[in-house]
Amino acid sequence: MPELCVNIDHVATLRQARGEDEPQPLQAARLAEKAGAAGITVHLREDRRHIQDADVKALRRSVRGKLNLEMAATAEMVAIALRVLPDEATLVPEKRRELTTEGGLEVAGAPRKIGPAVARLRKAGIVTSLFINPEARQVRAAASAGADFVELHTGAYAGAFRKGGRKAARVELERLRAAARLAGSLGLGLNAGHGLTYANVGPVCRLPGLKDLNIGHNIVARAVVVGMEQAVGEMIARMQ
Repeated sequence: MPELCVNIDHVATLRQARGEDEPQPLQAARLAEKAGAAGITVHLREDRRHIQDADVKALRRSVRGKLNLEMAATAEMVAIALRVLPDEATLVPEKRRELTTEGGLEVAGAPRKIGPAVARLRKAGIVTSLFINPEARQVRAAASAGADFVELHTGAYAGAFRKGGRKAARVELERLRAAARLAGSLGLGLNAGHGLTYANVGPVCRLPGLKDLNIGHNIVARAVVVGMEQAVGEMIARMQ
């Protein structure tokens, strides 16, 4: 069974909506780990729309499991990662006007941008992952860039599942499986995430070689109703 890393970005989204001090991402992280999460994921966006620099520093001091920092492949973000030293850094695409990350990183088309960022992070001892669409050319480019892991973007699968259930999602699930098999053959570790829910997570858990699932919005939404510990526990149960 893969392990669960809980993305707590939207705890910060709720806090930033009023510009107040609560709810605190740090408290949410502690509760998620208490409930069995293997790690905590946060995306420090360039526009700082939710997670702030101070959050990342506090989480680095507090998180007992894995701290996964999602970030753009920019000089500013690489410098921050080198100061904070997360356990893992996941390079993701970033657009100012998007509500959430809309697709995978274009690794195949930007080797001069991605490769140097990967090299600097890995030199500092940070495990480096690239968030990509489940496409063979992107998987191969990630291996060429020197990444340790790829994280497969599961958004297309989640969208198909939402519209028509498991049957409708079969094609997208097979794309994920093919990308997972290729990643394994190239020596890449495998993570996955985006749009995963209590309803659709089961099939993704069976991807070959899968280590971590990064899930945020659905857990945080559930936590608003039942609390973070129960929400995390329910997701782990669905993953088994």
